[in-house]
Amino acid sequence: MDAHEQKATLDLIGDINQLELAETGDSEIQTRISQYEMAYRMQSSGPELIDFSKESAATMEMYGAEPGKASYANNCLLARRLVERGVRFVQLYHADWDHHQDLDEPLTSVCKEVDRPTMALIPDLKQRGLSERTLVIWGGEFGRTPMGEVREKGKIGRNHHIDAFTMMFAGGGLPPGRVVGGTDEFGFSPTGDRIDVHDVQATILHLLGLDHEKLTYRFMGRDFRLTDVAGHVIKPLVS
Repeated sequence: MDAHEQKATLDLIGDINQLELAETGDSEIQTRISQYEMAYRMQSSGPELIDFSKESAATMEMYGAEPGKASYANNCLLARRLVERGVRFVQLYHADWDHHQDLDEPLTSVCKEVDRPTMALIPDLKQRGLSERTLVIWGGEFGRTPMGEVREKGKIGRNHHIDAFTMMFAGGGLPPGRVVGGTDEFGFSPTGDRIDVHDVQATILHLLGLDHEKLTYRFMGRDFRLTDVAGHVIKPLVS
């Protein structure tokens, strides 16, 4: 199906939906029309979006990106291009991070793959005037134990550790250079006021202009919200 045939099909679907909307006044039909239109815009803008040919050599070098290659570096550059075009939420991930064993070369290589493009994305957003309205969050689903453990074949690895790990926030109107929270000298246990995952969620919502406590709704006799029934804005991070 070429672009002309596809547009004709979508136009016909749109006409039918508009007739149904006029007859019923059902707001969900208008939502459906909007979703079809957005999906078409996403599809038709895709080829230009992933075309890195107009990016400067300096930008490609800064990210370590290579056209046509499936890489975290390319995804970071793609993230910036998505933000430029008004995409409201972008998620990137590096799949090779679960280093239970052999912390030498594999972990070193992955750190190189992640660190360079991540640190390129932040100043790139800033120099284009996008950082003030773009919140960049870097982290994982848990940390790693500070002590090593012998895994199979005598290799040293580390286990999952939920008590202490690092996240990074940048942009989004946040003051730069803040370090909030800490651990003991081994990096095993948090010190001072603990920061919970609900606190992180409450802070993100705050930076989006939402009060997480006002998003509460009652269902089957219990109050629910995006931060469950916990969470406080991390004031030292945002003030």
